[in-house]
Amino acid sequence: MTSAKAPREAQSMAVKRAEVEFHNFAALGEPERAMAVYREENLRRAAVIRNHLDFIGPMSPFLEIGANAGHTSYMLVNEFGAEGFALDISADALRWGTALQDHWMLPRAPVRIAGDALRLPFRDASLRMVAAFQMLSQFMDIEAVVLEVKRVLAPGGVFLFAEEPLRRLLSLRLYRCPYYDRMKPWERHLYEWGLLGYLVRDVIGAEQEESFGIRQNHSMYLKDWHRLILKHFAACEYEIFVPERGPGERWLKKLAVRLDPYHSVWRAAHLLGGTLAAVCRKAGSASQSFPSLDRFEAYLRCPDCAGELFRNGQERLVCRGCGYQAPLEGGVYNLLPSAEKKELYPGDRDDLIDFSRPGHERLLGEGFYELEGVFGNKFRWMSERAFARLVSLRDGPQRLRIRGYAHPASFRQGKPVGIAVKANGVGLGTKHLDRPGLFIYEADLPPAADYRLEIEAFPAWRAPEDDRIFTVNLSMIRLAPRD
Repeated sequence: MTSAKAPREAQSMAVKRAEVEFHNFAALGEPERAMAVYREENLRRAAVIRNHLDFIGPMSPFLEIGANAGHTSYMLVNEFGAEGFALDISADALRWGTALQDHWMLPRAPVRIAGDALRLPFRDASLRMVAAFQMLSQFMDIEAVVLEVKRVLAPGGVFLFAEEPLRRLLSLRLYRCPYYDRMKPWERHLYEWGLLGYLVRDVIGAEQEESFGIRQNHSMYLKDWHRLILKHFAACEYEIFVPERGPGERWLKKLAVRLDPYHSVWRAAHLLGGTLAAVCRKAGSASQSFPSLDRFEAYLRCPDCAGELFRNGQERLVCRGCGYQAPLEGGVYNLLPSAEKKELYPGDRDDLIDFSRPGHERLLGEGFYELEGVFGNKFRWMSERAFARLVSLRDGPQRLRIRGYAHPASFRQGKPVGIAVKANGVGLGTKHLDRPGLFIYEADLPPAADYRLEIEAFPAWRAPEDDRIFTVNLSMIRLAPRD
């Protein structure tokens, strides 16, 4: 008799850790660029919502999961007059959202909650709408997220998701491609001709996250999404976006639409991929009333025991059952389960050097320059060699994780670009980089109580009118368990 196959883990702790780091780092790490991207995303998402307003109906109270800095939740609150919650696993990314509110001069804000989409801290049947943009594909088991969404939706409630990738049949799927500004010249030419998609797993949008440690699930064809939606929802409306990047895709899309029996884009989406937006209605009658968000705690439940939460005089959320507590910190309540919160938000610890946290310099040695950057993207440039110290605070095998950035100047010298690390005098290996931008260095560590790190980067370069020697900049050095 064969044993049953073990269920897929929807999202590992290593991926959750990477998401907290990435969203903190990327949410407003480059403020002008981020705000421009968020504004463009909101225009696109608002258009999808307007196209389906009659089907969606009233939106309050809503929950946006995977909200990042909360920019789309701010749009729902201010542009559509809705009331609701912005939830992301990164409390810091949500905190940076106040900069968006100030910059855009928005009068209203959503309630901001740090939480896990796989264990939403909301009561059953408590919400009228749940929204998710470009986040379901970060789970290996997408259905697990859908089941949580169904649980918190009231009867007749709506699940709106958009910008989810459609797997493409016509591709060799050789590698994940970077964003356009990080493409090599030959990649840009193929992209503009509409040919790059025939080689890569996805043209834009996943390589940086994947390199950061966030696993991407791009396994769903359009028919797979359709099957999942029909399984869990009573009615739905779709918008399918099929790319036309140059003649290599434009001509094939036109041919596929012409050959489709209904002249729809379904066949083109199967061949060329693209993205899906869907508005899905839960079975049942949308007849219940909802409490005012002045008492938003009435919508919430304890992430540990699912008990009732109340707000005390210090604006702290407290569970009546198990005593779980969540203070209001920078406008955000962290309602992650206790075990996850302890792992993902370790605080000021000697096994973590987060350059965005005050006091991190006590663990740094020579070779680093002054602190630069904003929000979660604070960093220090290093010379050819720099030193740091980490202390092991947990049992079991450890892994070193370094987050850094390689400047284009490193690649203009015609020499190999890379980073090599020694721990307590033992070499951990060299990582060679093939393009500018964000990089992650990871290596297993031998057992030790603490680690003296020697970090070497190459080649060195100089900036105009600056006599210092530069290589790469670093924004985080940490120990993590080998998951």
